[in-house]
Amino acid sequence: MAMKITDECTACGLCLPECPNNAISEDDIYVIDPDLCDECENVEGGSQCVEICPIDDCIIKA
Repeated sequence: MAMKITDECTACGLCLPECPNNAISEDDIYVIDPDLCDECENVEGGSQCVEICPIDDCIIKA
């Protein structure tokens, strides 16, 4: 499974450097490549993008 960034994204850029898999890229809003995202399964604390995102429910399970 992968994470998905919703239309609530303000393109603040905080998630970009937090992704250990380099799955996040910039478009009109930020997007997550589902082929690269593993929901940070091997990272303590889980999905790093969700942890850093200032917008509630902006990054969800796809």
